[in-house]
Amino acid sequence: MELGQDKARTVVTADVCRLLEFQCENLLDPTNDTLLFGHVDNCKELKGHGKTIKRFIVIDETVHEVYGDKITAYLKARNVTYKMLPLPTTEENKSMQLVMKILEEVHKFGIDRRSEPILAIGGGVCLDIVGLAASLYRRRTPYIRVPTTLLAYIDASVGAKNGVNFANCKNKLGGYIPPAAAFLDRSFLATVPRRHISNGLAEMLKMALMKHRGLFEILETKGPDLLESKFQTQGETETANWAQAASESTRIAIETMLEELAPNLWEDDLDRLVDFGHLISPELEMKVLPALLHGEAVNIDMSLMVYVARERGLLSPAETSRVIRCMQGLELPVWHGDCSLQLVRKALGERLRHSGGLVRMPLPTALGQAEIFNDTSDDTVCLAFQKWCEDLGAEHLPE
Repeated sequence: MELGQDKARTVVTADVCRLLEFQCENLLDPTNDTLLFGHVDNCKELKGHGKTIKRFIVIDETVHEVYGDKITAYLKARNVTYKMLPLPTTEENKSMQLVMKILEEVHKFGIDRRSEPILAIGGGVCLDIVGLAASLYRRRTPYIRVPTTLLAYIDASVGAKNGVNFANCKNKLGGYIPPAAAFLDRSFLATVPRRHISNGLAEMLKMALMKHRGLFEILETKGPDLLESKFQTQGETETANWAQAASESTRIAIETMLEELAPNLWEDDLDRLVDFGHLISPELEMKVLPALLHGEAVNIDMSLMVYVARERGLLSPAETSRVIRCMQGLELPVWHGDCSLQLVRKALGERLRHSGGLVRMPLPTALGQAEIFNDTSDDTVCLAFQKWCEDLGAEHLPE
C-alpha cells in the first residue's frame, strides 16, 4: 500500500548540538569556577543569584580513593550541597544495574534538570554509564564529563555516545546524548597507573594512523617519554623534551577525533575511520574480560589490520614494521592467543550484519592516511592472519 501525499508529514527541528570542551588546569582549586560554572555562558549571573548550588557527583571508586578528599574540600569551600556516589565503574560492571543505582540515588537527592548537571568523574566506563543514566532521568538531564584517564581524555570525553554492556556484548545498550561540557585537566593523569597510560596511547595511535602522520611521528619518537612522564609538563619536567609533545599529541588526537565525529555525531553514515581497531576488538575484549583493557584490545585489532593492509598492498613491509615497533614502544600488546581466526571471522560477520551488509573496514593506505574498504576477501584476511601469527605470535613475545 502506498502512502498518499496528504498523509505524509516532515517535521524539521532547530535542535543544534553543542560540544563544549575545556582544556583546563587546577580544576579542583577552590578559586577555579570551571567545575561549577564552566558549562554555561552566564557564569556571573548564576554566581550572583544567591541560590544554593547543588551537584550530584558519580565518581569511579578508585578515583575517589585518590581525589575524594580534594573534591570534597572544593565543594565545601564553594558551599555546594552535594551527594558523591563512588561506584566500581569497571568493564565487568558496565551494566544497567549500575545505571539504575545512579538513577535511584539521583531521585533521592533531587536535582533541577535544567541548572544542576550531574558530574561524572572517572574513566571511560564511568563517563559512559553516567551519560546513559542522565539521558534516561526525566528523559534528558544535563551531565558533565571529567575524564581522569588518558583514554577517556582523548576518546570517551569526545562525542555523544553513551552505553552499557548487555547480553555479553559491548555497549549493546546506549544512546547519543552529548554532555553539557567536558573539562579536560591533564594533571589527573599523574596518578594513573603506567598500563592505563599505555592503554590510552592506543586510541591516540588509532587517530595517528588514520588521519595524521605528524601525530604518528610524535608517538614513534616521543611515545616512550610520554608514557614515562604521564603527559605531565609542570615543575621539574617543564623543560623536558617531551613537554611540547604532551600538549601537541593530546591536542591533535582530540582535534582529529572531533573532525571525524562532529559531522556524523549520530552515526547516520556507517563509514567511520574511527572504527579502526574496533572490528575485532569488541569480540576479543568481551571474551577475555577482564584480562585486556579496552585500548589493549583495540591495539591487537589494529596490529592485525595493519597486516591486512600490507597483504592488500596498501602498506609496505617497512611501514608495517615501523607501526608494530611504535606499538611495542608504547608498551601495547600486538598479538593475543585468544584472537583466533575463528574469532576474527565471527567478529567480521557481526560487523557485516550490523553495518548495512558491508564490512566497512578502515585500513591505513599510508602512515596517517586511510580509506574504507568493502572488498577485503576472506583469503586476504586468512593470509594476513597467518603472517601476523608467524611474525608476532607467542614464540616472539618477550618473556
